Amino acid sequence: MSRVRASVSYVELEGDYGPVEGVEVTCLRCGHSEACFGTGEQSIKRCAVQLRENCPNSEENFYIPE
Repeated sequence: MSRVRASVSYVELEGDYGPVEGVEVTCLRCGHSEACFGTGEQSIKRCAVQLRENCPNSEENFYIPE
């Protein structure tokens, strides 16, 4: 397991009742990204966990959002 930097972008996601604010966290090593509803610290952490769970290279990295 290694530490990998990840970028954070604030995006508009499609919710059940229209557009919702959200975040997208992207791995700076491979470019894979995950998006979550909400713009707070918990949403960013959730995206980082999803990056680890859904890594296309089957790596178990610790993602550091910047």
